[in-house]
Amino acid sequence: MRLLKRPRPADTRVSDSERQLFGGPLRYDAGWAHHEYAVLENRLLTTLRSMPRMVGGTVRLAWEADRRALLTVAVTEAGQGVASAVGLLVVNAALGALLADGAPADRLHRALPALVLGALVAVLGAVCASWSTAAAGRLEPKVERAATERYLRGAVRVELEAVEDGEFRRLLDSAQWGPPSARRTIGACVATLNGLVSLVAVGGVLAVLHPVLLPMLALIAAPRGWGAMRVAQRRYVSVMSWVEHARAARMLGQLLISRTSAAEVRVHGVGGYLLGHYRKMAEHAETEATRLARDKAGTELLAAALSGAAALVTYGALGALIVSGRMELAVAGTAVIAVRTGSAGLGALVATTNTLHEESLYVRDLERFVAEAARREIPSGGRPLPEPLGTVRLRDVCFRYPDRDAPALTGVSLAVSAGQVVALVGENGSGKSTLVKLLAGLHLPDSGSLTWDGVEVREADREAVFDRVALLTQDFERWPVTARTNIAMGRPDDGSPQRAVERAADVVAAARYAGADQVVAQLPNGYETLLARMFRGASELSGGQWQKIGLARTRYRDARVVVVDEPTSALDPQAEIAAFDSIRALAGPQRAVVLVTHRMSGVRHADVIYVLHEGRVVEQGGHDELVARGGRYAAMFRMQAEQYAAQPAPTGAADAVTDAVIPRQGSAPRKGDTIT
Repeated sequence: MRLLKRPRPADTRVSDSERQLFGGPLRYDAGWAHHEYAVLENRLLTTLRSMPRMVGGTVRLAWEADRRALLTVAVTEAGQGVASAVGLLVVNAALGALLADGAPADRLHRALPALVLGALVAVLGAVCASWSTAAAGRLEPKVERAATERYLRGAVRVELEAVEDGEFRRLLDSAQWGPPSARRTIGACVATLNGLVSLVAVGGVLAVLHPVLLPMLALIAAPRGWGAMRVAQRRYVSVMSWVEHARAARMLGQLLISRTSAAEVRVHGVGGYLLGHYRKMAEHAETEATRLARDKAGTELLAAALSGAAALVTYGALGALIVSGRMELAVAGTAVIAVRTGSAGLGALVATTNTLHEESLYVRDLERFVAEAARREIPSGGRPLPEPLGTVRLRDVCFRYPDRDAPALTGVSLAVSAGQVVALVGENGSGKSTLVKLLAGLHLPDSGSLTWDGVEVREADREAVFDRVALLTQDFERWPVTARTNIAMGRPDDGSPQRAVERAADVVAAARYAGADQVVAQLPNGYETLLARMFRGASELSGGQWQKIGLARTRYRDARVVVVDEPTSALDPQAEIAAFDSIRALAGPQRAVVLVTHRMSGVRHADVIYVLHEGRVVEQGGHDELVARGGRYAAMFRMQAEQYAAQPAPTGAADAVTDAVIPRQGSAPRKGDTIT
C-alpha cells in the first residue's frame, strides 16, 4: 500500500557529519511545494490533464525563442501520427487482399497498390521524423538560453535583502535546475507528442476495426503511465528535500581543492578531516538513492503486472471475436499488429512521459522563482535626482535585517555633502557596513528619512542612485577577466567602437591615479593580461596589487559618492599612505568620499567623523574635536597609536602620540618616525 500513496519526503537519520559540521539536518522543507502535489493524485488521468499546464511554461519559452522551429516540430509530429494511422489502414487493406479468395498472383496484384502506398507513407513518416529532429535540435539550445536568461535576470534584479534571505537563496538553488530541464523538456515533449500521436493513431484504427479494442488498449496504457508518474514524483520530492545536503557535500569537495584553503588543508590536516566527512555524507545520501531504486523497482513491477494482465485480456477478446465470427481474420491480424505497435510505442511513451513529467517539475520551480523574484525586484523608475550633488542626508534612520531580532541601525542621523571626506568608525558589528549599504541604495530604511538633495530614496529612481555611487569594499570582486576590463568594470558600457579609444585612455588614467599602472607594467600582456588562474596562460595578483586595481576601478567609475570600506588592509605602510591620499583626493566640488576603516591614521584628516556603537551614532565631529572630547573615538585612536609608541602614551597625550607617530598629511616623515 505504501507504493500507492502520494510521495512524501522520507524520514531519514541525521548523520554525525551533518550535526558536527552544520549543526543539524540539511533537509529542505518542501512545504512551499506541497501545493504542487495537490493535483498529482494517484490517477493517471488527473496527471495527464495537468500536463499542458505543467509544460506550458516551456512551450511559451519555445514560442518566444523560435516559433518557426516550434511550429515545425508540431506539424511534423502530427504528420508522423497521420502516417502511422494511414500505415495501419494500408496494412489492413493489404491483408484483406492477400487473405481473399483467388490465385496467389491475383491476390498479390490486388495488394500491390496498398503495398506501394505503404512504402510511400513510410518514406513520408521518415522525412517528417528527420525534419522534426532538425527543428528540435535548433530549438533546444535556444530554450535553455532563454530560460537561463530569465533565471539570471531575476537573480540580478532583486533587492539585496532577497539575496541575503535564506529562504530566497534556497528557492534560487532549486531553480538552477530549471534551464537545463527546460531544454530536456523540449526533447521529452517531442518524444511524448510522438508517442501520444502514434497511440491516438493506433487507437483510432482499433476503434474503426472494432469498438471493444480501444478500451483494451487504454487498460494496457494506464498502469504503465501511473507507474511512470509515481516514480517521477518520488524522485522530485527526494531531490528537493536533499538539495541542501547535496550542496553541502559539493561545498566540502570544493574546499578540498580550493586555492584559498590549500594551505590550511595541508598544514592543519584539514584534508583528511573534510574528506572523511564528505564520505560520510555521500554514504548517507546513498541510502536515499537505494530507497528510491527499491521503490522504483516495486512500482514498475506492479505497473508491468497490471499492464500484462490487460494485454492478456485484450488478446483473449481478439480470440473470442474471431471464434464467434464477429471479426474477419484480416481485421484480427491488423488488430494484433496495431496492439503490438501500440504496446511497443507505449513503452517508449512511458519513459518519455516519465522524463517530461519530472523535468516539468523543475521548470515549475524556475517559474516559481521568476515570480518571486519579480515580486522582490528593485522598482524601476521614480523621481530623478538633482544635479549636481549637494547632500545625502539621513534623519533618524532605523534598519533591521529580517532574520535578526536586534536592529542593525537605530536613530541614525548624518549628512554627506559634496566636497567632503566623511569617515565612519566603530568596532566590528557597530553598523558601519549596514550604513554603507543604505547610502548606496542597496537597502531601504525601515523608518526615518534618507534623501538625496531632498529626494526621498524610496521615491527616487534607484538606478539613478546606483549610478551616483562607487563601492570599494575589502572583499570587492576580483573579476576573472583582463586587467583592462577589471578596471573598466567600474562603469561597463556597450563596448561600442566609438567609445573604444576614449575608454582605453580613461582606463590608463585611472590606473595611473591608483598606482595600478605599475602593477600592469609587470604583467606579461599588460592591460590585456587575463587575471584568472583558472585559465591557461593567465596571471594572478597579490592582495595589495588587487587593491590598487580596485582603487583604479573606483576612479574610473567617476561617481558622485565614493564609498570605500577597509580599502588598505592588504597594503604595505608606504602604499597605504599613498592610497589614503588618493582616496581623500577623490573628494571634489561634485564628489563626496565616505571612508570606513579601522586605520585611524586614515580618518584623522576627514572633514567629519561619525563614531558608531551598537547601531547608533554616539559621536561626531573633526579629529581634533573628538580627541579633545576624550570619548570613544579618542580611546580608539589612543589604543591604536600606542601600538606604535615605545611606551604606552598617557591618557591626556593623544595629540603628542599623534604628532610623534603619524606624520601630518603632506609632511615628510622625520628620522626615527614609525609610519602607519
